[in-house]
Amino acid sequence: MSVSPETMSLAEAIKSRRSVRGYLDKEIPQETLESIFTLAQRAPSNCNIQPWKVYVASGALKDRIRDQMVEKVMQGVPFNSDYEYPDTFDGEYRKRQVDCAMELYGNMGIERGDKEGRNRAMLRNFQMFDAPHVVFIGMDRIFGASVAIDVGMYMQTLMLSMTAHGVGCCPQGTMRYYPDIVREAFGIGEEINILLGITFGYEDTSVPANKTWIDREPIDQLVQFRR
Repeated sequence: MSVSPETMSLAEAIKSRRSVRGYLDKEIPQETLESIFTLAQRAPSNCNIQPWKVYVASGALKDRIRDQMVEKVMQGVPFNSDYEYPDTFDGEYRKRQVDCAMELYGNMGIERGDKEGRNRAMLRNFQMFDAPHVVFIGMDRIFGASVAIDVGMYMQTLMLSMTAHGVGCCPQGTMRYYPDIVREAFGIGEEINILLGITFGYEDTSVPANKTWIDREPIDQLVQFRR
């Protein structure tokens, strides 16, 4: 039975979704794209304001954005994200970050001291992992963290919708590093900030990075039940 929103349960979608870092050279049919984003539009938001701004690039436009980002990275052009994000984490958060990196780099055959290999892995982010599609998620710059929560719920709903349609995806903070490229590509005004991008397409299971499966903490580490 083929994967579809009608045959995959919510629990299956949540459990099977993961970051895919290698895709087949095969575009998703337009009908499927529209079905994915129509379902995601059911995401909740405060007072139903639906603050997310969504920009999907495929084909030549996606290639142009990718090439422009790679060129800036190769030239050492500083990042100019619309929002400040931590460069590093501490304590338990740092441990999880390191554990994730070790699992990923281990599957990619990159040793701890392999600086060149790590640089190649970093560049793969800007190469969009060869994905046929990328979606950039933004919101009006007048909004703050409380509305960003709504946009975050949309992002999760969108990724679960992709999973239910048999489509792999990878949320990428690196896709926010050069927001002016995105605004120029879509004719977006300065009033829209870019939060992140999600690369997506059909998974290439032969890519070593796609063997990576990161577990989650048991709930007794993060959840409190009281009465």
